[in-house]
Amino acid sequence: AVAGSTVELGCGAQGDPAPRVQWHKERGDLPWGRHEVDQEHTLRLYAVMPVDAGTYVCTAQSQLGTAAATARLHV
Repeated sequence: AVAGSTVELGCGAQGDPAPRVQWHKERGDLPWGRHEVDQEHTLRLYAVMPVDAGTYVCTAQSQLGTAAATARLHV
């Protein structure tokens, strides 16, 4: 990603009952005040900076179990 741009990371988690979806960053926190997660579980990072580079993890959890997927961001 280019520094200063907006990045979208999708997480296609579905199920019945619907799973609880959470995003986190390995070795760090999500950028405070510069991120949001929409109803489709897409993580948006605004005005990305080199410090935002790293691995982001989407975790979906329900009574049936837990699944996780990762995305690596290079700035």
